[in-house]
Amino acid sequence: MRKLRRLQNMAREVASAGESVEPAEVENLRDVWMELDREARRELYMWMASGLEADPDAVRRAADRLTQAGEDADARRCALEELRRVAASPRRVLLESFGQLSGGVKLVLDLRAEVLELQRAGVPGLEPLEEDIAAVLTGWFRHGFLRLGEIDRRSPFEQIRFVKERELVHPMVGLEEMGHRLGDDRRYFGLFHCLMPDEPAVFIEVALSRGLLRSIHAIIDPPADGREPAARPDTAIFYSINNAQHGLAGLGLGKVLVFRVVEALQRSHPGVKTFATLSPVPGFWLRYLRPILTASADGFLVGRDDVVELLNAKAQRVIRERWTAAGGSDEAPVEEALAGLLDRPDWIEDKGLAAALRRPLVELVFRYLTEETDPRGKPLNPVAGFHLGNGATLSRRQVNFGAIRSPRGLAESCGVMVNYLYSSTWLQQIGRTVQSLLPFGR
Repeated sequence: MRKLRRLQNMAREVASAGESVEPAEVENLRDVWMELDREARRELYMWMASGLEADPDAVRRAADRLTQAGEDADARRCALEELRRVAASPRRVLLESFGQLSGGVKLVLDLRAEVLELQRAGVPGLEPLEEDIAAVLTGWFRHGFLRLGEIDRRSPFEQIRFVKERELVHPMVGLEEMGHRLGDDRRYFGLFHCLMPDEPAVFIEVALSRGLLRSIHAIIDPPADGREPAARPDTAIFYSINNAQHGLAGLGLGKVLVFRVVEALQRSHPGVKTFATLSPVPGFWLRYLRPILTASADGFLVGRDDVVELLNAKAQRVIRERWTAAGGSDEAPVEEALAGLLDRPDWIEDKGLAAALRRPLVELVFRYLTEETDPRGKPLNPVAGFHLGNGATLSRRQVNFGAIRSPRGLAESCGVMVNYLYSSTWLQQIGRTVQSLLPFGR
């Protein structure tokens, strides 16, 4: 507790000093900060959110002086300068001071990652702190300090391992798998901050092909037949994007990265005209279809009766036969039998069952992604929200059954993946947006 109080006093001094603060003071603050245990850091963050605020009395006095200045230009200018100074967030001043230290950007990134984790755990009152951290990081990561870099087989080993360990969409067991994703038509790109040149802030994986790729296994599985790189590729498939720094979540760098990669690919491969994703459908089974089938949740546009209507007589017969053969009751409702079968990790290996479920599952995934919304009116599925919100399009023909057959892919999305398709209009629009965010060039 004594160390925490000392740190609070140091934080106040650094925040009040502003741009005139000595680097040694910030270093001392950082060193004491790093000594705190997890519980003490939680208390520090709560204090920063509620106790490190602008002085309301000072703001009120400055505002009064501005009002009293009237038409006096000099007095008005002085009052405005004072109002800006006293109204500035001490939290933001404190956070920005870390930017002058080696490793300071990483420290603030890790701080935001911890705050986001506490918020997900239900700790209230941290919003003012999180907003100020996000504002500081947005400034650091969007104003000309980012460069696009490619990660390939010539990249440093530590960098390749760093990216491999932070691949969360399609995780890898060993570095051998990473080698399959670094071929001539399998590319990795990342945005690198000038103060963190060895670790990408966010990275994306791209497959170059002739036409759309509709299965992740055609991209990431080892080529058993000595597959040659795609000749004259005309399509770029974005199949994984990851924040390598958890503190950057939600800051919009993914959109910046996508455009920069599109721009780079158009220069290196002018024949590539189609840009699309091959995306998983997280939450489709456990948080959507299974609750519908088991009547453990409502509030969705699709109900159990709608699911049953999508199952023709042959599909229902196959479901009942397979459920009975697996030891289930032959009197169970078809929706209960279907839930039991889809809970099994190997159901997709049954060709007859897979054929019976192909059309219904494609339709249900399409409805889930395009019709189901959260209370704010945004797509219920976060991946759909990201891509559709960025201007991508999705049709039933772009919903791919059996596209991911891993245990995780079956558990999350019943083996379905989708191609979100980006148009040339979107590319032009995002280009203008990114240029406005990166005024100092590429």
